[in-house]
Amino acid sequence: MNKIKVTFVLIVAIVFQIKAQEHQKHKEMHDDGRGFRIAGIIGHTLINTEGIDNVFVPSWGLDIEYWWNHKWGLGLHNDIEIETFIIRNSDNEEIERVNPFVITVDALYQFGGGFVVTLGPGVELEKEESFYLVRVGIEYEKDISNSLYLLPTLFLDQRFDGYNTWNIGLGVGLKL
Repeated sequence: MNKIKVTFVLIVAIVFQIKAQEHQKHKEMHDDGRGFRIAGIIGHTLINTEGIDNVFVPSWGLDIEYWWNHKWGLGLHNDIEIETFIIRNSDNEEIERVNPFVITVDALYQFGGGFVVTLGPGVELEKEESFYLVRVGIEYEKDISNSLYLLPTLFLDQRFDGYNTWNIGLGVGLKL
C-alpha cells in the first residue's frame, strides 16, 4: 500500500512540475513580446467621397499578427463593410459597392505603453471593381489578462484610384 501512495505522490509531483514549466515557458514567451495575436473587431467606416453624401457603414474585422518583440510586428488585417453604398471614383463616375472586403499587410510599431502605429499596402476587393490602397492607423492595446486585451482602433484607408475611408472600431484580442 505504501508503494502505491509513493508512486501516486511522485506522479502528481511530476505532473505539477511539467505544468509549472509549461506555464513559465508561456509566460516568458509573452514577457518578451514574441508570438501570434488574433483579434475580432466591430466598427464603423466613414465613406468619404467627393460630391456624394458621406455615410457610416458597419464593418467587421479580423486581425492576425505576429510580433518579434515588444516593439515590432507584422499584421494581416481584414475588414468587410456590411452594406451597399455608392462612391464616386477619380473619373467622377458613380460606382455601387456591395460589401467590399479590405485586406492589408501592415508593419506594426508599438510605443508608449500600448499604442500601436500601423502602416501598409492593401487591396479592397469587390465584385465590380477593386482598388489598391495604403492604410495608416493607430491602435491601443489594453491588457485584460495575460492573454486577452481590448483594442480600440482608428484607420485611414486611402485608395489609389478612388476614395478614402476612416474606420473606427473596438476589438477583443487573444495573445497565443
